[in-house]
Amino acid sequence: MKIKAQVAMVMNLDKCIGCHTCSVTCKSTWTNREGAEYMWFNNVETKPGIGYPKRWEDQKHYKGGWHLNKKGKLELKSGSKLSKIALGKIFYNPDMPEMKDYYEPWTYDYEKLTMAGESEHTPVARAKSAVTGEYMDLEWGPNWEDQLAGAHITGPNDPNIEKIEEEIKFNFEKAFMMYLPRLCEHCLNPSCVASCPSGAMYKRDEDGIVLVDQEACRGWRYCMTGCPYKKVYFNWKTNKAEKCTFCFPRVESGLPTVCSETCTGRIRYLGVLLYDADRVLEAASTPNEQDLYQAQCDLFLDPHDPEVIEQARKDGITEEWLEAAQNSPVYKLAIEYKLAFPLHPEYRTLPMVWYVPPLSPIMNYFEGKDSIKNPDAIFPAIEEMRIPIQYLANMLTAGDTETVKEALQRMAMMRSYMRALSSGQDFDESRLDRVGLTANQTKQMYRLLAIAKYEDRFVIPTSTRTKHMNAYRAQGSTGYEEMGDYSMGMTESPYSYAATVPMEDGSCDGCGPVAPKKTGKQIYEENFYGGIWRD
Repeated sequence: MKIKAQVAMVMNLDKCIGCHTCSVTCKSTWTNREGAEYMWFNNVETKPGIGYPKRWEDQKHYKGGWHLNKKGKLELKSGSKLSKIALGKIFYNPDMPEMKDYYEPWTYDYEKLTMAGESEHTPVARAKSAVTGEYMDLEWGPNWEDQLAGAHITGPNDPNIEKIEEEIKFNFEKAFMMYLPRLCEHCLNPSCVASCPSGAMYKRDEDGIVLVDQEACRGWRYCMTGCPYKKVYFNWKTNKAEKCTFCFPRVESGLPTVCSETCTGRIRYLGVLLYDADRVLEAASTPNEQDLYQAQCDLFLDPHDPEVIEQARKDGITEEWLEAAQNSPVYKLAIEYKLAFPLHPEYRTLPMVWYVPPLSPIMNYFEGKDSIKNPDAIFPAIEEMRIPIQYLANMLTAGDTETVKEALQRMAMMRSYMRALSSGQDFDESRLDRVGLTANQTKQMYRLLAIAKYEDRFVIPTSTRTKHMNAYRAQGSTGYEEMGDYSMGMTESPYSYAATVPMEDGSCDGCGPVAPKKTGKQIYEENFYGGIWRD
């Protein structure tokens, strides 16, 4: 058993209001520059709909993720590296999304407004392509289907709808709507990493975040094909791949991601999970797709188990990370309460951004309808709720409706119990046994889902690296060319207190001795990889 730690996220879809704040703050932080106009590391989709890029869930077309070959072994759906070379496919990529599948980014000709003279008609700022500079007609965008806009046209093409009965498909646009925030899943078995011919994509050992080495990237773009969630993008300006970084500079400092920090509905939870790295391949190779969810759950280890704690210490997991794993809201929601599910586990990437399915439509119907005295009346109705169980199961459990139904029943029972408790009415606690809950668990679950504080939702340990420069002391004191012998990875930084006293050679206070034996470029190449720190 090899224990590793993974920073993971859970999103409660019951609380998402579709405000796109997470998308806007992520965009302004990471992709607000030339070449990245069309990139949305975080986006919020309205379901049902085909999403962004178009029909990203259709792996028959895009060939993302993994599948089991005829011998029952796990392999990339897009083909192995050997087959790509043998067929010459490495020099072309027929399965990659095109710009029309995303959207052609645009701006507006604002000079038509600011420079317009007097006229009988109101001036109009026409849309202008950010790529070609030509005027264009807007026909698609990153959230074109927001609030079910155009769903009567695009909705039937949603791959999750295709598996639902005909009568539900016929009336779906009048029946339900839900929001689905999406970002990189930072999978345990990332197909994007396995797809890269140049080895530029890697999964960090200390926290499981998947990143792109900008120096090693050669723009093959097979990572875009390999990712079934289509969360790897190609920067047409730099000719490099880019993706969600899980805001690793913030996470290393114990801070939540930007999308989590700014979420208006407080739907996001961040925490640490411990898992057995030796069993990842076995879990991803589970023959039955509907068993993949449970196989992934079995990978995660109980952080309170003394044997797990002992082995984790041997494998280099620090006490701070063990404590974070024991207090992890992700572990509670996904493993302990079994309320959260991975997005499309059938892709076999073992994703680490999980979702609590929405319950509000059915509960809103029963508000004030004797649901406290008779919570059992809710259970049959869950099967007929406006959002079909089959639709949720197609997204979250590879079609296994029973697992999703059990989670919804737990949440329904929790609401009925807490409503009775707060209103002073009687409640038969034996009913909690039917859904596998105790009174104490139900209260804890309510607190976490409804009124959790900042420190309850985000339990993130700081980076475990042992070599650090004194960044606060160093900021603004010198440039790369002035650092001489000293590199970022050295044991004793020249910016320590002992080095900040005036030196005999006349170096300034704070800079340390000036001895430019290495150029700034050499220091950069030795210690940075495209702006991404590595040990």
